[in-house]
Amino acid sequence: MPAIKRLHKACKNSFSANGPASEEALEQVRTLLDKIKPADVGLEQEAQLVRIWTASTQGPNGRRGRNGQYLPPIKYLHIHESESFSIGIFCMPPSSIIPLHNHPGMTVLSKLLYGTIHVKSYDWIDVGEPSEPSKPSSEVTTTRPAKLVKDGQMSAPCATTVLYPTNGGNIHYFKAVTPCALFDILSPPYSSDQGRHCSYFKKSPKKDVIGALPSGIEASEVTWLEECQPPDSFVIRRGLYKGPVVNT
Repeated sequence: MPAIKRLHKACKNSFSANGPASEEALEQVRTLLDKIKPADVGLEQEAQLVRIWTASTQGPNGRRGRNGQYLPPIKYLHIHESESFSIGIFCMPPSSIIPLHNHPGMTVLSKLLYGTIHVKSYDWIDVGEPSEPSKPSSEVTTTRPAKLVKDGQMSAPCATTVLYPTNGGNIHYFKAVTPCALFDILSPPYSSDQGRHCSYFKKSPKKDVIGALPSGIEASEVTWLEECQPPDSFVIRRGLYKGPVVNT
């Protein structure tokens, strides 16, 4: 059985509409995802090209941004989606960005298949008080305090990362340093009907912390994040998945 089919089968057995059945079930999926290689999902040629990639060989090929520069589009390769989980791959050209966004009520497994990516992630800080509106007008935007979880580069091959609904870096940002591919499993998947819609964020001006901070967190570690619209330059296009079909 192809590796991607084994992974899909494990996901069916491990995930429900409420997320992972248990930590043990989640670990089974993580172990299989750790073993997935570009060739298992039809991306061996793209991975080979990264090994000879240099910034000087790459021209702009994306949508024109506000500053007049062309920003590379991102391709999403859809593999599977059910009410319990979704599987897909984001193929990111160099310098492309997935803005800071969240995964409400979701557990996410991510595996960098090839390339180098910069990751910045946060978790919300529970201060025991209602969030503060950043604007007193009719266009009220929620601003919440968050703590930095990760800010650094990852290069393939590397281990699968897991983020949980309330910890592990549930709000995160990606910037491709080289061409790269990020394999994602979400459980349960995004669903506006179920209140799991993707929101985007940006840093807000520093504010005083509301309420008492949890133990181990200093005021200097708090970043305020404000919900916003994604930039016009953010483009994701549907790509063609060339790997084995999983749900047959």
